[in-house]
This record gives sequence, structure tokens and C-alpha cells, in this order.
Amino acid sequence: MELPREMPELAAERGYRLRGWREADTGLLREAAADPYIPLITTVPAPYGEAAAAAFLERQWRRTEIGTGYPFVLVDPEGRPVGNVGLWVADLALRGCASTGYWLAPSARGRGAAGIGLRAVSRWALEELGIARLELHVEPWNAASLRTAERSGYRRAGLRTAHQEIGGEPRDMWRYVRP
Repeated sequence: MELPREMPELAAERGYRLRGWREADTGLLREAAADPYIPLITTVPAPYGEAAAAAFLERQWRRTEIGTGYPFVLVDPEGRPVGNVGLWVADLALRGCASTGYWLAPSARGRGAAGIGLRAVSRWALEELGIARLELHVEPWNAASLRTAERSGYRRAGLRTAHQEIGGEPRDMWRYVRP
């Protein structure tokens, strides 16, 4: 399967859209870097700094160019960047599935935006790219993210003990799959 090497723009529900990262998205990155959890589970730099932000943006652009993933910025109906939804395809040939993940800036939470972004990226991956299976992992305590996964058509497929290191400690993660 030949995957695109350029970031598409995707329409999503309720006027949201998804697009690639831009230099103008540093405000979103700054807010995410100040969150106590996002930098622990992502490559968002903390503390925030201009050089670290530039390196982050460069990594996002490179992921699509080299074929390892699609890091989308989720943009609200007013045009404000509010979060990130990623589709990671590096292990697709080996494992037969791709993985997804998402985060929202604290100021954008509680309005269903994460689910809107996750559903749009999942639909693109399954229907347009023809990826047969998607998975994502969520810590058991993260009730909001568990609801987002389930409301986005993912089903719980088991607990993976000590699956991911977060903050220097191995953490259990619920594995979700779609379809």
C-alpha cells in the first residue's frame, strides 16, 4: 500500500477541520507544553522555548515526508488550532495496523473536539487509505479519553500491563481497536 507523503486537509464534524502543523501554531504548542500531562506522553517540548518549538515543528513535517505518520492540527470552526490528532503508520507493514492518538489544549477541552478529530482521522485512514485496523492506547484513569475512544467507534481490546513508559514509570494502558 502506497501512502501519501503530503499532509491532506480533512473536513470534520461541526465545522472543525484537520491540517498539517504550521509555524503559526506555536501558540497551541506553548499551551500544550504548559499542560502537566501532554509533554509526558508526546514529543511536545517542556519547558517551551523557541528552539524546542522549531525542532518540534520540523519533526512533525518530517514524519509525513519519511512515511511514519500524519500529525494533524485540529482547528475549530473559528479557525483556532485546538489540538493534535495523529495517525502513525511506521509499523503498518509489520503489524498490519496503524495507531492513533490525540490531545487537546486545556482551553479546548469539554466540547467534544477530540472525538470529532479522532473520528475524522479514523475515517480517512480506514476508508480512503484502506488501512484495515487502527489501535490506540489510553491510561485506565483517563476517563475523558476512554469516553472519546468509545464514542469514536473504538472498542476495548484488553489491558496491556506496563505497556508504555510515562514520566519514567511503566504504565498500564487499555488497548482500543477499530473496526
